Amino acid sequence: MLRIENDNLRVDINPMGAELISLYNKLFRLEYLWQAGKEWSKSSPVLFPIVGQLKENSYTYNGNEYTIARHGFAREKLFNLIEEGAGKLVFRLKDDEDTRKNYPFQFHFDISYTLKGNELNVEYNVFNSGKDTMYFSVGAHPAFRVPLDLRDHYDDYYIEFSDEENSSLWPLKEGLISDVPASFFTSKRIPLSKALFESDALVFKNIRSECIHLRSNQHDHGLSVKVNQCPFLGLWAAKGANFLCIEPWHGIADSVHSTGKIEEKEGIILLKAGENFSYVWSVRVT
Repeated sequence: MLRIENDNLRVDINPMGAELISLYNKLFRLEYLWQAGKEWSKSSPVLFPIVGQLKENSYTYNGNEYTIARHGFAREKLFNLIEEGAGKLVFRLKDDEDTRKNYPFQFHFDISYTLKGNELNVEYNVFNSGKDTMYFSVGAHPAFRVPLDLRDHYDDYYIEFSDEENSSLWPLKEGLISDVPASFFTSKRIPLSKALFESDALVFKNIRSECIHLRSNQHDHGLSVKVNQCPFLGLWAAKGANFLCIEPWHGIADSVHSTGKIEEKEGIILLKAGENFSYVWSVRVT
């Protein structure tokens, strides 16, 4: 495990998957991140080179069929530390013989963690080091503790969007996006409850909000995730678990009517040879 800290925060990262495993407020002596339990064994996996599930867990490219498990392989790969500084760590994953068996592209995938006051910034940089156009998705999957205070209850908390939303919910059917959206909410606030995620994640497309806030009715402790114009957003918790995932995505699961061709996949990013894709999300704690 590797650590960065400042006067406000202490952050631990596991090089396996370059996964954030602790976000600790030193001033309040408060851990904000889910500490991988029996309900879910992760804390904040990184989703790459796909987000969500592929139809039949496979896709085709140049006439060949490949298999990738849900959310991709990056979360199960060891990243190398390539930069270490005051309040900053940078990790890199490169393609290898193993990744090319089911993902025939050459790449560098760098993840930077940087502290500034009571905020953690996370930057994803994907570089196409091959000669062909690269197809990929990338996303975050941080799980935040709910309740933050053990004297609270799960339903003391709520999600608040920074802007008024009038979005549809895209239901999941066995991990795939339904072809028919469901009307869900027309406001800024969603009260939390364990029943909210009984059918799987809540998936939204093209939200207006730049920030998603997690707040309590009982006190001022909470957090804000700045999603920076991500095209897709997931909200999820394992059944009965005491956490909430706020997931900014550049990519989405296959639809129930997916052709399986990676070039036609909704939300897929096309990256030409020698080009770089960058995305930054951040979390501020209070």
